[in-house]
Amino acid sequence: MFDKKPKSYTDLLGKTNRIVEGTIIKGDIISQADFRLDGELIGNFQSSGKIVIGPAGSVTGDIICKNADIEGKFDGKIQVAEVLNVKSKSSIHGEVVCGKLAVEPGADFSASCTMKTNIKNLMPDDGQQAQQKTS
Repeated sequence: MFDKKPKSYTDLLGKTNRIVEGTIIKGDIISQADFRLDGELIGNFQSSGKIVIGPAGSVTGDIICKNADIEGKFDGKIQVAEVLNVKSKSSIHGEVVCGKLAVEPGADFSASCTMKTNIKNLMPDDGQQAQQKTS
């Protein structure tokens, strides 16, 4: 009657992965948990959770995630299944595909933007990028 799906280890801990300022990563990151990036990523990022790019953070590459908050710099293609929040001091260049978009005044938003009413299966269980489906 009250069958609940057991929470994963990271959900139970409530922890977020974090890359601190001054750290540079060259390569791809795949994570099931939320992620905060205050350093620099040159590569692609995939998560079934949320990514936060802090004021000192930057990403050059592609991002696929459920939710995103961007305060720093992003250059590439970002696909957000639900909500993309663009903060006032952020700089976004490239291509944006999202469910909902919030842009604060003052943001540098120089990107093509496509809003999808329903984005499903951006990242399947095996970690491989799936085809984008809309209804």
